[in-house]
Amino acid sequence: MRAPEFWRHDGALPRLLSPLSAVWAWGAERRMADADLYRPKVPVVCVGNIVTGGTGKTPVVLALVKLLRARGRRAHVLTRGYGGTEVGPLAVDPVRHDCARVGDEPLLLAAQAPTWVARWRPDGAVAAVEMGAEVLVLDDGFQNATIAKDLSLVVVDGGYGFGNGRVLPAGPNRERVEAGLARADAVVLVGEDVVGVSARLAGLPVLKARLEPGPEAAALAGRRVLAFAGIGRPEKFFATLEAVGAQLVETIAFSDHYHYGAAEIERLLAEAAAHDALPVTTAKDAVRVPESLRARLSVLTVTLVWEDAAAAAALLERIG
Repeated sequence: MRAPEFWRHDGALPRLLSPLSAVWAWGAERRMADADLYRPKVPVVCVGNIVTGGTGKTPVVLALVKLLRARGRRAHVLTRGYGGTEVGPLAVDPVRHDCARVGDEPLLLAAQAPTWVARWRPDGAVAAVEMGAEVLVLDDGFQNATIAKDLSLVVVDGGYGFGNGRVLPAGPNRERVEAGLARADAVVLVGEDVVGVSARLAGLPVLKARLEPGPEAAALAGRRVLAFAGIGRPEKFFATLEAVGAQLVETIAFSDHYHYGAAEIERLLAEAAAHDALPVTTAKDAVRVPESLRARLSVLTVTLVWEDAAAAAALLERIG
């Protein structure tokens, strides 16, 4: 699904849905309070969010893996494999596996770091440690109530914050913001804080970062582009293309984790050709495109850049 617009601002509909939100929040807090946590033999760094989707968790995970490698630590990523059928534990192979089996994000992660899909996270932790992991980076595991964390980072999009501040279904949050921040060790604030979210982060270390376009951006400057994306917040991708100088002739937003059929991609390619435009999408979308058609698309990647990399590295020293 795509996030409804009313999640951004408070109003009559969010207030009407607030009793359901109270039930959801109660369930979330009860689940965490009753958790029977497995503690792996190695440290666990958790990367998650309070808002549903679209904050930049995957680039943060990869940036942390890079910092851990720089410290000589063998880091493996542990993920649920949302959108895939695999139960695991399974070491993801981007050559052998596809998104229908393991999900889109695990494929992106596995291209740069050892990655495990496991619906039951403790099984994945055991398998990863047996294969030499010295640190586990838990992707999207902040609300997971099965595994103990040594360091928990909440990723926040500076352009969206916590939306209207309400819990599902009245707002975009998986739990009460205050309850989530109380369990966090630090916040990763991605992008400029244009919604004033920093005021809610008092007392927590804040690591500021930004998403930078990859080297493909240079070839897009001045080009006519048909952009499409099925991610948490497609508008962020479209804004990035505009920022690198692309001329957007059309933007098409799909639901998050959308699986593209061959006929649909052929239609998008034909539409781009009719506009004399380049069809461009995200790396996360590209792995959900039929393999035979991927070469006909252009992909714009992004990388997370820390405002203060030394502060991020220092935070990791907490895990020893």
